Amino acid sequence: MLGVDSGGSGVRVAIARADGSGGPGAVADDRPVATGERGIDAASLLERVLPRVAGLLREVPAGSLTAACVGAAGMATLGDDLRAVLPAALEEAFGVRALALAGDAVTAYAGALGMRPGVVVAAGTGLIALGTSGDAWRRADGWGHLLGDAGGGAWIGRAGLDAAMRAYDGRAGGSAALLACAQERFGPAGSMPGAVYPRTDRPAVLASFAPDVARCAAQDPVASEILRQAAQHILESAAAARPARSGETEVGLAGGLFRMGEPLLGPLRDQAEWLLPDAVLVPAAGNPLDGALLIARALHRDGLTLPQDGALLHVARR
Repeated sequence: MLGVDSGGSGVRVAIARADGSGGPGAVADDRPVATGERGIDAASLLERVLPRVAGLLREVPAGSLTAACVGAAGMATLGDDLRAVLPAALEEAFGVRALALAGDAVTAYAGALGMRPGVVVAAGTGLIALGTSGDAWRRADGWGHLLGDAGGGAWIGRAGLDAAMRAYDGRAGGSAALLACAQERFGPAGSMPGAVYPRTDRPAVLASFAPDVARCAAQDPVASEILRQAAQHILESAAAARPARSGETEVGLAGGLFRMGEPLLGPLRDQAEWLLPDAVLVPAAGNPLDGALLIARALHRDGLTLPQDGALLHVARR
């Protein structure tokens, strides 16, 4: 089985045996896949994936890879070239006869909850919630740092920098603690716009300040309130993605944002009872690459029960 996880930080690739007994460790290419006129560029992804898969197969000799799953950020809206090119290319290179092309939120879902009904909040720089009871996907947020991603890393970082600049100006709502952290990370406050606005990776730059907000939260009420609001946004997105009439629901928390621990998890638990009743917050069982391998294994066994909608999850058989 072949699993691929493609996102803003590059591409990770792993193979596993069909019986689930494991395989060699994952390998990575830290160059993100290019995006062109047709969306995510298939040639760019294949350039990163093919030699790494070939190397892994030399460690575990196999005649072919029967099934594969490629999870990619932006697959739903930018995946036309991947859907057109990858099925034939992976069949020719490795004998892949069944291929799932999935949004990274879908592989995060599978990694967190497997095939079980529920909701997964995938949160890092951005944030998206995805839920299903088995028949269709329900999505909330994931609209990017300008239009949404409320409660994600860029949202928290921007709120923290806003509080820092308020303190610098002497406006209400400022935080001297966050101002000190911001100047340590980005330089003098008066020159901070020049350190942020010209960057092409502004969401990641903003998100880089989120850990500072978490570190200040124990002693600083402004930072603590930012994380309380972030937790509220996260729970609201999970509630919006929750399958209708689902009763008690598992809500998987996936992604690097939740590694900040109690400064965020505490407010999540405190507010879940009234914002997300009858839900059980659970840590993700695995990561998106684990989810891609799980989907590939399910394809091989004809046991894929996650909703196939042609956009978030598209299956091609050769």
